[in-house]
Formats: sequence, structure tokens, C-alpha cells
Amino acid sequence: MNINHKKRNIMNKIIKFLITPSIFFITVTLLWFVAGCSSVVGKNTGELSNETNPLPSWNKSNTKSSIIDFVEAVTNENSEYFIPVADRIATFDNDGTLWSEQPTYFQLFFAMDRIKELAPQHPEWKNEQPFKAVLENDMKALAASGYEGLIKLSKVTHAGMTTNDFKTAVKNWVANTKHPAKNRYYTDFVYQPMLELLDYLRANGFKTYIVSGGTVDFIRAIFTDIYGIPSEQIIGSTIKTKFDFNNGNPVIKRLPELDFIDDKEGKPLNINKIIGKKPIFSVGNSDGDLAMMQWTASNSYKSFMLYVHHTDSVREWAYDRESHIGRLDKGLDEAAEKSWTVIDMKNDWKVIYPFELAE
Repeated sequence: MNINHKKRNIMNKIIKFLITPSIFFITVTLLWFVAGCSSVVGKNTGELSNETNPLPSWNKSNTKSSIIDFVEAVTNENSEYFIPVADRIATFDNDGTLWSEQPTYFQLFFAMDRIKELAPQHPEWKNEQPFKAVLENDMKALAASGYEGLIKLSKVTHAGMTTNDFKTAVKNWVANTKHPAKNRYYTDFVYQPMLELLDYLRANGFKTYIVSGGTVDFIRAIFTDIYGIPSEQIIGSTIKTKFDFNNGNPVIKRLPELDFIDDKEGKPLNINKIIGKKPIFSVGNSDGDLAMMQWTASNSYKSFMLYVHHTDSVREWAYDRESHIGRLDKGLDEAAEKSWTVIDMKNDWKVIYPFELAE
């Protein structure tokens, strides 16, 4: 018998062995198991990577490490700093903390656009401040009108309608209007690293709240889906309202009168009134958030105070102590004095906005 014939006989015996039903089943099962294990390992490797890098848009820095160290400490049942899930409250300012706020608060841009929309019904506005400044795009004159001028604008643009009509107006505006300097929709200017931080905290049992100086209905109309925060966990400034049975079709009407300003000392007051617990984690960007930070720092639990310092003049805006918007002066000093964590936007964030991920 030649060598080739012997090889054929050996191969035939191997084939007969493999096609025996029980052996075939075992072979296929083993192959399936190996393939399955490979896919599981790959999947777990990816999940492990996400777990070990929960804030992918943050550069490796003391800021990122401090956040992760705090979260791990308060969620570890064996840690002396462990905090029950029910008490893991995190509060975030909105303007300048979760999205941009320059060259003025985006809600003011909304009010200005509303003034221009309503102007044909009010010819007297051409000669009356602050409406004249808005119609002429005179930001210097508008700023000179001060607090009283802004109140006038708010009363005209945020009142005199039902809550549903206001919500519709805000949604239409944000869906169709672009930032005058950046030529992108306003919702493009939410901070990607902050979206990741919100997700990271919630994944670790935190309940996240917005506590903003902006009006609550404006924020609720835009951000419940973007931030993943339900409307009942959004706290903000309010105007007075009244109930109208409206011939069996009840509505809530917005009145041209301020109810509560959720800024500075108003923030801890509203946190106490609405949440009923002190936060253990607070994030802000200005002196308007300082009282919220101080309230959080007074918690008997281990707490974490995080300031956003706008240091990136290229990708965003650089401002702090002298800014007319989002001034961070006293807060910056107290953060240094009490060793609170301060985000250096330029150096701590790989990207600032979600659209940068696709570029």
C-alpha cells in the first residue's frame, strides 16, 4: 500500500468518526462554546473598559480622579463614607454648568426673539427701553437697563399665556433658532463631559436635580430628555400663575409677576423646600451657586463641591471674576480655601460639546 493510499484511509476514518451523531454534536457544541466565550470575553472587555473609564471625555487629571474617588467611597458598603442610595442627592446649576451662557444667558436670547416677534403689536416699543435696545440689537443699552429692564422683558415674554402655550413657544424657538455668534442650535452647546457625569452619578444610585436661576418652565421645556432628568427634578425661578377652569378645559395661566428667584440664597431655600434633603454632590460655575455649595458642604455625610471654571477661550469662552455673566469670584476663593474641586475646562475636558465627537 503506498503512502497516498494510507493517507486516504486515515482521512476516511477521521471523517466517519466526526460524522457520528454524538461526536458531531460534541464537536459543534465545543466550537459554539469557544465562539461564545470569545464573544463574551470581547463584550466583557468593553464593559470593563466603560467601568474603568466612566468619564471618557475627561482628561486624566486630579479633577477626574477626585470625582471617581468620591463616588467609589460613598457607594462602597465597606467604606466609612458609605451613603445610602436614598441620600445620594446631586444638584446641578444649568447656565454655564450644563450648557454655555455667553455672551448672555440663552434664555435672554429667547426673550429678545419673542420681543421682535411681538413688536408689530407694540409700535410704542420703538421708543421705549429696554424694548428699543432689543429691537436695535443694542446689547450695551440693554445691559444699561439693568435688572429692572430684564424684569420688563420677562413680564412681556414669559407671561400672558397658558403654561402649555409657553412650553410650545420655547420648544419651537429652540428647534428653529441658532446662536447668533456660533451659528449652531442652542442645544448643541450642552457639555458632553457633564452629560457623562450625570449618567455616571445615576449609574451609581444618585438622584440628579437641576437647581437653576433660569425659569423652571423654560428649562423643563428643553432639557428633560437631553439631561435625562424628569421635570419634577428640575427646580428654577418661577413667575406667579393662576388656575382657570376655562369652561371645563382647565388651564394654568402665567402672570406678569415674579414668584421666586432661584439664585444665590434662593437655591438652598428651594432645595430644602422641594427636595427636603441636603445634597452630597453639587456642581455650579458662579457666585450665584456659592450658597448651594455651602449648603452641600454642611451635610453630615461626606460631600463633594465642584465648580466649572471657564478657561477655554478657543473652544468656548474664558471668563471668571470680572464677567457680567456667570461671575466666579467669591466662589473661586472659597473653593481654594476649602479645597473644593474646580474644573479647568481647557485642560480637564477632551471635548466640550457633543458635536466635537463627530469632527
